[in-house]
Amino acid sequence: MRDIAYAAVLFDMDGLMFDTERLILRAWQRAMADFGYAGSEEVFLASVGTTVESTNRLLRAAYGPDFALEATNERTGEYIWQEVDAHGPPLKPGLLALLDYLEAIGIPKAVASSSERATIDRLLAAAGLAQRFAASAAGDEVARGKPAPDIFLLAAQRLGVEPARCLVLEDSNPGAQAAHAAGMAVIVVPDLTPPSAEAAALAAAILPDLHAVQTWLAQRDAS
Repeated sequence: MRDIAYAAVLFDMDGLMFDTERLILRAWQRAMADFGYAGSEEVFLASVGTTVESTNRLLRAAYGPDFALEATNERTGEYIWQEVDAHGPPLKPGLLALLDYLEAIGIPKAVASSSERATIDRLLAAAGLAQRFAASAAGDEVARGKPAPDIFLLAAQRLGVEPARCLVLEDSNPGAQAAHAAGMAVIVVPDLTPPSAEAAALAAAILPDLHAVQTWLAQRDAS
């Protein structure tokens, strides 16, 4: 491995590796309409980067105690996987090139996502990327979801890399906060919304896409 600042890169998944936040929003709004609800984009955006449990609490608070949570969640999942099974997970621009670059310079990679284990495994397999990550950590494998640091600390532990030597790639505000709380550097690559002032202040860089992340890393590798 070359002597660069980071010994591992931890990837968020939805909205960072895959353009799935938009897919999930479409599927959720369609499912909500099936059961007579209006799927608020504002409510959806408030859930981005959080665990399934946190999202469910948010939905109950927004739609009331009689909200058909299980039915709408199940229908949402059906619509998501219909699209993924038909077309594959939509990859974010620059993802494959960045993975190639990190592999070429010997930097191990892990996925650290608030999604559940079954979802991570299924998406990575569908994209043909499962073998390209040495480890992964899921939202249902930790006691606390983002913005707590647990997911990133678990991913670093599974890689055998000290947290201070990890670089996190994130799109969400809770993810940036979690990376900082874990003692890790974080690059924010915004997806559906720009970073908050707090998340921006925590970031080593705010970059437009994963191509720019590769360029940023290569500049430090060359220096």
